[in-house]
Amino acid sequence: QVQLVESGGGSVQAGGSLKLSCTTSGIIFSRCGMAWHRQAPGKEREFVSSISDDGTIRYTDVVKGRFTISQDKAKNKLHLQMNMLKTEDTAVYYCAAVCAVVGLETYWGQGTQVTVSS
Repeated sequence: QVQLVESGGGSVQAGGSLKLSCTTSGIIFSRCGMAWHRQAPGKEREFVSSISDDGTIRYTDVVKGRFTISQDKAKNKLHLQMNMLKTEDTAVYYCAAVCAVVGLETYWGQGTQVTVSS
């Protein structure tokens, strides 16, 4: 059974930092591209950052220079270090895994709330 469990969310003032983690089980981490997405109230879910199985990293423009994605393959964990947080970063953050199974399968975590206040 595949499980992705996010942690590390919380409330922080603008300018502060948080580190999100995604603990995975039931997937072969090395065969998956991993990503963070977020969904703000009243908005659609949007891409934040990803790291592919070959290590290629991407960020959406609005978080470049502030967020850093990383992974610990030994522990099957994905992280997102978020610095210089802004009120517009407030959202539920989701971990996603796109894995080569039979074709490509996408798995999602349940999300963790990040609230940034001014």
